[in-house]
Amino acid sequence: MLQRELNLGVVHGGLVLSLTDTLGSLAVATHGHFMTGVSTDIGTSFVRPAGRVGDILHAKAVLTGMGKQLAYTRVDFTNPRGELVAYGFHTKYVGKSNSHAENVKFSEDGETVIEGVDKNLDVD
Repeated sequence: MLQRELNLGVVHGGLVLSLTDTLGSLAVATHGHFMTGVSTDIGTSFVRPAGRVGDILHAKAVLTGMGKQLAYTRVDFTNPRGELVAYGFHTKYVGKSNSHAENVKFSEDGETVIEGVDKNLDVD
């Protein structure tokens, strides 16, 4: 953590919420969505102080559910000892992005595009 990201000596909650927003969207994108939708609900719960100057805060985002209209994500934040310090939840409206022309489908292991075109990998 950098000094400017701290409030009263611990990580500022706004940073955790901002990371929840970004990482939740990336969790949706890892399931093939070119556009990750619009946030409809977002929140964070703080379990314990989340880091001091020089600490590394680890984050893991997962897609916990996706339907035709909404996607749900959770982001866990842990300290260097692996203790949960905060978690965020993020609900996104994906109804209009579900059928986007640039969506792709990944293989079971998530490593290979099996439907659609990954334009980031196209090289002339």
